[in-house]
Amino acid sequence: MTLKEKLIILSDSAKYDASCSSSGSNRKNKEGIGNGALYGLCHSFSNDGRCVSLLKILMTNCCIYDCKYCLNRKSNNQKRAIFTPEEICSITLNFYKRNYIEGLFLSSGIIKNPDYTMEKMIETITLLRKKYHFNGYIHAKAIPGSSNYLVKKLGVLVDRLSANIELPSENGLKLLAPDKKKNKIEEIMHFVKENQSKAFTPAGQTTQMIIGASKETDQMILKQSETMYKNYKLKRVFYSAYIPVNKDKLLPTLNIPPLKREHRLYQADWLLRYYGYKVDQILDENHPNFNILLDPKADYAIRHLNEFPKEINKANYYDLLKIPGIGPTSAKKIISSRKFYTLEMKDLQKMGISLKRAKYFILCNGKYFANKKVFQKEFLINNLILEEEKKENNTNHQLSLWGKNENLSV
Repeated sequence: MTLKEKLIILSDSAKYDASCSSSGSNRKNKEGIGNGALYGLCHSFSNDGRCVSLLKILMTNCCIYDCKYCLNRKSNNQKRAIFTPEEICSITLNFYKRNYIEGLFLSSGIIKNPDYTMEKMIETITLLRKKYHFNGYIHAKAIPGSSNYLVKKLGVLVDRLSANIELPSENGLKLLAPDKKKNKIEEIMHFVKENQSKAFTPAGQTTQMIIGASKETDQMILKQSETMYKNYKLKRVFYSAYIPVNKDKLLPTLNIPPLKREHRLYQADWLLRYYGYKVDQILDENHPNFNILLDPKADYAIRHLNEFPKEINKANYYDLLKIPGIGPTSAKKIISSRKFYTLEMKDLQKMGISLKRAKYFILCNGKYFANKKVFQKEFLINNLILEEEKKENNTNHQLSLWGKNENLSV
């Protein structure tokens, strides 16, 4: 098997791992500038907002586990391949010198046992760092069940580690991935948190949950994320809509992945991390799943109309963040400006605040600028859904103008 054939197989096998931001393209260079390749490239983002291009591959798609949802499970009849450490170094350096990438995202199927797999990954990255003096960004997958010694050894070589929780509940793991144990995954996360430093995983850790393969509610999924953020100081939880690549009686029958649900989880996750929300504010026992037609923040406002409209000139920072259409930047502008003068609606417009949704939930100097007759649940729901549809249609139109990438994966 040629190196290019291995690359095609092992980059394609890695595309379902969403624990780093990724995209792919099949554009060909026709008398233009630049190239896009169907396989192997993804994008991550640094703390200062820079987009970093990564080579995203598996060391091997051979695996001793038989996870029901996984394309690479041992019971699947498919082409298998394995890179040698030198081959991974060769590809990484070749792509880097051509300015295709700035770093590497390396994961792997489990071969022989977790420790053996980790040892081969460590051997590979040690070669890159020590023999070839590659100082680019490296994100590696820590293998649950491997020893702390090996996790530490890998962590000093890479910038970021991730240990995928895979499914939101232990029952889901027992049913669909019986070879994987939740406590083994959490042991890795705990070890990384306790040892993180400038010399060990300086970019922190992430994890991924598959959404829709098992029967957990959105509330259960968010509760799991909230707990992991608190206990393990994760940089990010990635949500991956279940893609039906296998047939199994234990798997749900889906025609398309639940991408809208995945999107709502990302929006809610943002509320947890940056808006000061708690899971029980976003979802509760009476509303355990998202309203697919409304973003979580708007849905919260509709379910708590007694808290609105909020006076822009008096609301504190976290109350401002609860207003649909107002985010952290806008809330800070409001608080800063009102120290000097009383804000009116025209002032909010000058600040660049989107009032298409916010106007229904605010007062400016005691004035309500939407028709007071509209402050009713049914009317607000219809208007907010309409605004969201317009926004989505506009986004889709822009994508079509620039060439929509059907291989996008969040």
